[in-house]
Amino acid sequence: MTKPILHLMSGKIASGKSTLAKSLASERSAILLSEDYWLSELYPDQIKSVVDYVRLSRQIRKLVGTLVIDVLNSGVTVILDFPANTPEDRQWLCGLADAAGVSHCFHYIELDDETCRARLHQRNGRAEHEFAATDAEFDLITSYFRAPDVSEGIEIEVHRV
Repeated sequence: MTKPILHLMSGKIASGKSTLAKSLASERSAILLSEDYWLSELYPDQIKSVVDYVRLSRQIRKLVGTLVIDVLNSGVTVILDFPANTPEDRQWLCGLADAAGVSHCFHYIELDDETCRARLHQRNGRAEHEFAATDAEFDLITSYFRAPDVSEGIEIEVHRV
């Protein structure tokens, strides 16, 4: 039996993180946990702004973190579709892998703003995602994005689409 791995997603909004996460989960017969799904189920109609999102996403970290560690400790690989888009977020996520004594892999989707914005418009138009972001929210969220770097002591697999 192979040792489980914690797979993590990094990329701008609408870059394809959730699509990649679903594909990885299927390929690896892994458990997929999605922040957007959890937030939409736990807090329906309560996320009206980026401030709401940040507050509520931080609120579920302890619960999700404990679950991720337990699943990894049971020998199952986890695909965690929680954005690893700042060094602080990546530090928390690495801590989960460390607590379970497993390795991690950050899947970074490298994509330009224009393509991400176009995908966001398409996604919003199809109403296929738990949340629809405006152009202003896209700009705000993207302003906080920091690409992962090996100097953070992390394993990175770059995806260029």
